[in-house]
Amino acid sequence: MELTPHTTSSGFLLPSIHAALPFFTEQPTPSTQNLFADHWTRLILSYGRHRRLFTLRVEDAEAPGSDWDEILRNERINRRVLPSYLSSLLAVLVSKNVAIYEPAKQTRSVLLLWRQPEEWADALHAWNILMLKATASGQLNTILTFYEITDPPIPSPLSGLPIPLLRRAINVLTRSGRAQIIGAADGEGVRLFAGMR
Repeated sequence: MELTPHTTSSGFLLPSIHAALPFFTEQPTPSTQNLFADHWTRLILSYGRHRRLFTLRVEDAEAPGSDWDEILRNERINRRVLPSYLSSLLAVLVSKNVAIYEPAKQTRSVLLLWRQPEEWADALHAWNILMLKATASGQLNTILTFYEITDPPIPSPLSGLPIPLLRRAINVLTRSGRAQIIGAADGEGVRLFAGMR
């Protein structure tokens, strides 16, 4: 099979290396393995962003049907990433600070940072300013629950954002004086301020 890019059914363009047989297995030569790990890192992050996938688990490589099948499998060359190899790729993602183990204290599942918490913080603050301008009942200096942010009535860039990632973004805003976390009886919330970075 020729090494050419391929577009998946979801519209994602796979790089030509995805058609290389060795790409799906851990390589004994460190320089080759490092090169492949760099390709996998870019592929996983760009695919996660394309599909808005936040979590990658070793189990995603174990059986067909996961959200990650389009990149973890290549039926055209009869190859797939084995769970043991995906586990080592997860460790690489964490070591490069583009993923965190979630939940903590385990190594089989990561939360992908295809956008860094600082970028999510800026998106949250910008979304809130936009909501302030778009509605008469602006949200600055009022308390929003985490649910209101991640499941707003009108879809936003923050829709579906995992709470651990939202919490990291809010911590960025808190450190820069643009937010305050509020504890409430029914959960946590945040008060957003108009302050600039």
